[in-house]
Amino acid sequence: MDGPTLHLTPDEVWHRQEDGAEYVPEAFDADGFIHCTLGEQNLLVVANAFYRGDPRPHLVLTLDPAGVGPEIRFEDEGRIYPHIYGPLNTDAVVAVRRVRRADDGSFVAVE
Repeated sequence: MDGPTLHLTPDEVWHRQEDGAEYVPEAFDADGFIHCTLGEQNLLVVANAFYRGDPRPHLVLTLDPAGVGPEIRFEDEGRIYPHIYGPLNTDAVVAVRRVRRADDGSFVAVE
């Protein structure tokens, strides 16, 4: 694995669940897993491709893969996009950082 395991989430979605034992993103029921990305640059590419139109403030959760309870699977050849197959135990979140955005909505940096 190259780079930290990261998950992008709207600020409000994380803050509703951060004090609980588990976190699930908005699309979990539809997707059946939690999308993650290895490395900040890869995360920014994904954010700009899929979430640029969502005006809400976003956070990046840094995860300790060894502490994640559910199964983690890489289903892409490059092994850049791990999927977590179950609700994320919140004690596996080791850092929460804001994502800086430009005026046009693009994601420019993880703070």
